[in-house]
Amino acid sequence: MDRGEAERRAARLREQIVHHARRYYVDADPEISDAAYDRLVRELEGLEAAFPDLVTPDSPTQRVGGEPLERFETVVHSTAMLSLQNTYDESELREFDQRVQRFLGTTEPTDYVVELKIDGVAIALRYVGGVFVRGVTRGDGTRGDDVTANLKTIRTVPLRAAMGPSATSPSELEVRGEVFFPRSAFQALNERRQESGEKLFANPRNAAAGTLKLLDPRIVASRPLALCCYAVVEAAEMGIERHRDALDWLRERGFPVNPHARAAHGIDGVLRQIAEWEERRWGLDYETDGLVIKVDRLDQQLRLGATAKAPRWGIAYKFATREGITQLLAIEVQVGRTGNATPVAVLSPVEILGTTVRRATLHNAEEVRRLDVRIGDWVAVEKGGEVIPKVTRVLVDRRTGSEIPFVFPERCPACAEPLVREGDEVAFRCLNEHCPAQRKRQILHFVSRGAMEIEGLGEAKVDQLVDAGLVRDAADIYALEAGQLVPLEGMGERSAANLILSIGESRSRPLRRLLFALGIRHVGASVAKNLASRLCTLDAVANASEEDLRGIPDVGAVVAESVLRYFARPASRDLLERLARAGVQTVEPREETPARRPLEGRTFVLTGTLESMTRPQATARIESLGGKVSGSVSRKTDYVVAGSEAGSKLERAREFGVPILDEKEFVAILETGQA
Repeated sequence: MDRGEAERRAARLREQIVHHARRYYVDADPEISDAAYDRLVRELEGLEAAFPDLVTPDSPTQRVGGEPLERFETVVHSTAMLSLQNTYDESELREFDQRVQRFLGTTEPTDYVVELKIDGVAIALRYVGGVFVRGVTRGDGTRGDDVTANLKTIRTVPLRAAMGPSATSPSELEVRGEVFFPRSAFQALNERRQESGEKLFANPRNAAAGTLKLLDPRIVASRPLALCCYAVVEAAEMGIERHRDALDWLRERGFPVNPHARAAHGIDGVLRQIAEWEERRWGLDYETDGLVIKVDRLDQQLRLGATAKAPRWGIAYKFATREGITQLLAIEVQVGRTGNATPVAVLSPVEILGTTVRRATLHNAEEVRRLDVRIGDWVAVEKGGEVIPKVTRVLVDRRTGSEIPFVFPERCPACAEPLVREGDEVAFRCLNEHCPAQRKRQILHFVSRGAMEIEGLGEAKVDQLVDAGLVRDAADIYALEAGQLVPLEGMGERSAANLILSIGESRSRPLRRLLFALGIRHVGASVAKNLASRLCTLDAVANASEEDLRGIPDVGAVVAESVLRYFARPASRDLLERLARAGVQTVEPREETPARRPLEGRTFVLTGTLESMTRPQATARIESLGGKVSGSVSRKTDYVVAGSEAGSKLERAREFGVPILDEKEFVAILETGQA
């Protein structure tokens, strides 16, 4: 292929890839399979490798994160990114409407547009000649950080705006929007971090903000952020008359726009939409903390102008917060199984969203310092749908002077060894592998579902066994006898016999479960499965070289180093030898390929709680029949299995018209193999 032919083919491929990416990521209505899309991308990558001068800044191949940045450049905004004034009640909204009418000199009802206020990070996107050239965070409203390299990795950010020949095509264009984490993607990210022993993100907004500020775009590319656009800067100068027209203009050119933006005639129309969204918002796959109300006509927006802090033509209505006000009684430092020392607020009981909250996370020492929270303070505590309770603010005006500042301990509260902060990590850690606090949590992880799954060994029983000196590590569990257990509080002869039986059954768990149970840092269930299926025996894993490990899917430099470090420790070798002597399975059983795979090519999404099986068991059953389990719902999903207390995935399935199975229908499919 000569260069001219390659150039024409590359241009055609870019056009096709951009089209299909928009159908998949923006419209959620793909036209071709993932494999077909990947073939187009690989062909373009091959052409650009053969003819490097054909690479363009807007090529889809440039989405992959490049080399780490040294720092972010500070950029001055072309037009200030002002924050909207917030309001929480109807009377203030009516006052806003009256101010608008007064400024405009009219008593006629004003036309508004009502949009969901997505809880993310505000971004300004700059295009020159239709090509994306720069993305900047809001910062202080006057200047922000240039995060272009990170934004290029987000699939919903167009690298080229689809400017048609008949469209208004400014030579320079600035679009503003919000970068956010979908709830399903956030949950999946936190599940992966938990499996790897990493600190969990507190909420989707913090995860989005933290991800955008990473200096390594390759890490950003691995996290499924999304974009929603809500404004065209200088839209009026482009001949656009209304805000709703600007949203349509963006949508037509491939920019993702929230589909729920709706017009409202007068403030009563706005209030009807607010009432509708008070409950409906819980079914969305993203966090929203309110609604944004904007005057629709752009000429009226220009006449209304802005104060030094906020525009006069818009206001944000914030939903009632899911928080409780209570007193902080104490701060305890809790040491996890990987050694992380986490400050936890002990609270006077408070009811939030129907549950009683007595403890809430304070995340780390930096967060305690930022909040300036003190023992005896009155604090606000929030609890989201998938977020553990957390302290969000201190009611400083209620202080009496008797509050006691908290000093983060220098030594581990469980073993008195020094707490250290490694590298640029925020968390303090106890490095003592024999720390009793870590020991209890390591054992609890070892016996948990997904690991060795020993029924009857919950947190209270593990505490009892460790405190009584009967169990020091996981191997000691297999030396327990019923006679040792009967004297323990709450443990009779029958309970002791059942526990010994459950311990015996756990010996036959496959190697993948044992590797996960060991709690090796960065080795979650998926990595453990890959290690077991490739290396087959515990000895092979323990003696694998870095090169051996790096050749296994999902095992990079960090995971390989963690595995090598774990098996190099004499204490680890001793533990494994004792587990083997106790009869624990150290070989991965060969899986027979089923003669029938009736669910081949079918994708399931699980939501809610099933009565007849756990979610991991349901996943295993689906996969054994050739099916696939996904963490999020799309138009390509074949079935959503809805148990009790199903979440937002159920609402998304209804939106996309995906078949929904109850537990009885799901079990029937598993038993008959007929989908």
